Order: sequence, then C-alpha cells, then structure tokens
Amino acid sequence: MFNFEITYRSPASKARLGMLSTPHGIVETPAFIFCATKAAIKGATPQHMRQEKTQIILSNTYHLMLQPGPEIVEHMGGLHTFMGWEGPMLTDSGGFQIFSLGHGSVAEEVKGRRGSTRPKSLLTINEEGATFKSYIDGKRHTLTPEKSIQVQRSLGADLIVVLDECTPFHVDKAYTEQSMHLSHRWAERSLREFQSVPEGMQALYGITQGGVYPDLRRQSADFVNSLPFFGHAVGGSLGADKTQMAEVVEMAMEPLDPERPVHLLGVGGVSDIFYGVTQGIDTFDCVHPTRLARHGGALVPANLWKSLGEDPRGREHMNLRNARFRADPRPIDETCGCQTCQTFSRSYLHHLLKAGELIVMHALTIHNVHFMNRLLTAIREAIAKDQLEDAKKYWVG
Repeated sequence: MFNFEITYRSPASKARLGMLSTPHGIVETPAFIFCATKAAIKGATPQHMRQEKTQIILSNTYHLMLQPGPEIVEHMGGLHTFMGWEGPMLTDSGGFQIFSLGHGSVAEEVKGRRGSTRPKSLLTINEEGATFKSYIDGKRHTLTPEKSIQVQRSLGADLIVVLDECTPFHVDKAYTEQSMHLSHRWAERSLREFQSVPEGMQALYGITQGGVYPDLRRQSADFVNSLPFFGHAVGGSLGADKTQMAEVVEMAMEPLDPERPVHLLGVGGVSDIFYGVTQGIDTFDCVHPTRLARHGGALVPANLWKSLGEDPRGREHMNLRNARFRADPRPIDETCGCQTCQTFSRSYLHHLLKAGELIVMHALTIHNVHFMNRLLTAIREAIAKDQLEDAKKYWVG
C-alpha cells in the first residue's frame, strides 16, 4: 500500500516532484505537514483542513500516549476515525517532545539558549530508553524504542518514526557521536519491533543524526541507508542559525538514498522550505503557521511587501496587532483566495485581536493554512517548469 515515485527531477538542483502513496491517499511532494499535536489542529477542524486542500497532517506520540492514551485511540478506531481525518497521517516517535519538554523548551535547548524556569521532566536517558515525568500528573514513564512503535501502531498513522535522542545544539562532538550511536541502536530495535507485526498498514522512517559534524552525518546516513526503512527523516541539531542549518541540511542530504522519501523534522519557514526543496527534501512539518496565527501573525509573500514599496527581507508574516492596520480596509493579501481574505479586512482582524475575540484565531489559522498549501502548490508547479528561482523571488524576495 506504500510507494514513493519520483516523477520529475530538476536539472538545476536536487529539487524533485514525487507521489507518496499511503493507505489513506496520495501526497504530492514537496508537501507541508500540519501539526495536529494532540489530535487537533489548533484553530481549525478536519473539514476546514480538507477545504483548504491539506494533504497530510501529523500528531505527536508523546502527548497522545499521556492523554487520552493509545488504548483509547485504538478502541475508537485509530487516529483517523478518532479525529475525523480521512487523509494521510504521520506520527513522530515521542522522543523530541520528551527531550524538549524535559530540558525547558524546544527553542532554548535545540538552538543553544539556556535559562528556562520550566521544571525539568526528563529523568534519564540510557540504553533502555527515556524516563520522564508526565507533565499532566507527574507520573513516571519510560519510553523505549519498542514501546514507541507499539504506541504508534495503536494510534494508527500511515507514516511512523523510530525513537531517537534529539541531540541538543550546545553539546560537544563526543556527546553528539555517543548520542548518534545510541539512536542507531534504538532505530534497530524500533525496526525489529515494527517488523514483528507485518500488517502493511504503516511505513517506518529512520532518522539521521550527527549534529553539525559532516563525518557523523555521513556515518548516520550510511546506517539508515543500510536498513529497510521506507523513508528517512533528518533530525537532531541543525545548528545555531539559518546559515548553519543550510550547511547541515546539505551535508545530511548528500549521502542519503535518493530513491526514498525524505522528511525534514520541525522546519517550516518559507525560505527554509525553498532551500530544503533544492536539497531534495520531500516533506516538512512545523507548528509555525498555526502558532503564528494564535499570536496575530498572517503569512504573506515577499511580493506583498514589494508592492507596498517596503523591504521584504526577513518578513514572512504580517503582525496584525500593529497599530498601522487599525483603519486598513484591505484584506491581508489581495491575491489570496482564502475565506478570511475574501471576508475580513485588516482593520477588523486588528480589532478582533485587540478585543480578544476567539474567532480571530480561527480566521488567521485558515489564512495561514491556505498560504502554506498555496506555497507548496506553487513550488511544485515551479519545479515542473524549472522556474523555482522565479517562484522564490515572489515568495521570499
């Protein structure tokens, strides 16, 4: 039931078009995967996501393992039935959430910043797995590679991922290498558990690690290439800034099996997606579009800022809390066909944000979801026409 067919390769870069077949439908790649962290897209229903032509979503093993529990989800028919989503789904392994919540926050630990005041929930990481305290009730849990696969099997997503240790940015090469080898041993155990029940309704992704070190990234790529994973995911620390992230993505992608689909974990900035596509990345995921909406941000193409005579560099969204929009009658983006842009003005959205009305979270979420799907459609069309650089000028500047 699973297949990945590369339908076109760009002569100008490693960009490619593909068809990722799953039991719940086909995903045209490159594609963006929206985060339904706790089996819900914040600010939108599955029907809204379908209306906006969303292809695939993901949920988080860590959160669903703790609430409502994999047994409940399985009893209710699996994630698709439980949340009313009929399309393809991916679940992560739970390791990233254990790590990020355990050390304070994703941004602070993975990007090298310290000083969070959040209580640390991660207790130990050892050969067996990761032991942590539930953020819900403080109970002690150990997530092993085998248990991660068992939980993901109960959740029932189409695409699932091996358990790994998400190595932080600030550690040295020795720790990064030790962590990489631990993740490799966990991957082998994840694969054995996955193969113990060959029911054919799920496909497994291996994860490449190695931090910012080229030799470790190559070792990790050789490791995942040697095992019968359906696809690969690029994980671990991607560096301290966008420049280093681009270098790490390139070094991670170069040795990977080019016939397997590749997912870039946790990256969803517009400029990052364009760069990842040129390196052969097929799918991306990030909470950014929906999280941004909850804070008053609307994603817009660089061309919008250019049309206003403003510098688009580094400006991928419009902050509608800004006083400049208080009496602005225009929609967020006059070129956008989403329901929000067809209905509401910037002025009204600004008012809703200031008034604390919940409808604005929904309105901006719909816009940002539409934006991301529109963006990836434009990228696929540009690859097919060998016009990716022209598309980048419109969307990024």
